[in-house]
Amino acid sequence: MITPRLAWSAVLLLAGAAQAVEFTEIKPADSKLVFTSKQMGVPVDGGFGRLDGQIRFDPAAPSAASARLEIDLSSIDAGSPEATEEVVGKQWLNVKAFPTAGFQSTSVKALGGDRFEAVGQLTIKGQTRDLTAPFTFKQEGAAGEFDGVFVLKRLDFGIGEGTWSDVSTVANEIQIKFHVVAGAAQP
Repeated sequence: MITPRLAWSAVLLLAGAAQAVEFTEIKPADSKLVFTSKQMGVPVDGGFGRLDGQIRFDPAAPSAASARLEIDLSSIDAGSPEATEEVVGKQWLNVKAFPTAGFQSTSVKALGGDRFEAVGQLTIKGQTRDLTAPFTFKQEGAAGEFDGVFVLKRLDFGIGEGTWSDVSTVANEIQIKFHVVAGAAQP
């Protein structure tokens, strides 16, 4: 016999499942990737104008999530025309040989609240390293917004070779901030 309490519980569970939304379509025009490096101890901001990829994220089932992001390295703005011209060259990003950088997740886990952690591999200049990127998630209408910050060690990827490998001139640690907007999957 189904009691009213059991029936009501089932209705609530089904209503919650019906509201679960998966976010899949990255919106490149609304997404951004920025960084802060330090040159001789002075913070210098920059960013990339183009990123794209694929994402599958349901906040109700984060362990099933996946992400693949691709950054067009030629879209860099390093803070000044001179710096931008320098960093696309062979000693820095070597954009002619390596036009893109990418991240491929291997797992995503919930940290509590709206906080999550993506684990995966970051590839820059043909060098692949493990990366853990904490992020927050919030839903804004039919879009999901993913915001996170992590530190990249540029020398792990051969960014800044030769005389540029001196970390007293340009610090090894670069703070990376991302804001990725994805649309909800169409039913």
